[in-house]
Amino acid sequence: MRISTKGRYALRLMLDLAINDDGQYIKIKEIAARQGISDKYLEQIITVLSRAGYVKSVRGAQGGYRLAKRPEQYTAGMILRLMEGDLAPAPCLSEEQDECERADRCATIELYKKLDSAIRSVIDQMTLADLKEIQCQKEGNGFRI
Repeated sequence: MRISTKGRYALRLMLDLAINDDGQYIKIKEIAARQGISDKYLEQIITVLSRAGYVKSVRGAQGGYRLAKRPEQYTAGMILRLMEGDLAPAPCLSEEQDECERADRCATIELYKKLDSAIRSVIDQMTLADLKEIQCQKEGNGFRI
């Protein structure tokens, strides 16, 4: 499994909102500057996050974005699946795929099932709050990405 820039940037954007939450809405240009990512690309990503209800937005001069829920309520898996779709490591495990005709006699499917389980156990347990804590430990408690 390889996560695209869209998925990685969505995680960084959501983490930035979590870390820099002071009750005010944050402008996409501020996030783009902190993250070193094009504000045009972040606008595309934030649109998807907003439509899914992951972020709240306010238009205008004082407008911007903020998380719709607390960081503990978002897992990395939620964000990645929203941006990437199915994260199954092989097509035969994809939710969109009909069951593989070889599944009952295929040894490699067992490898793919274990890999899928390992990936899910990590991304579905790690929350934005966990990532925020890790980031703050790496950079010091006052760090703002």
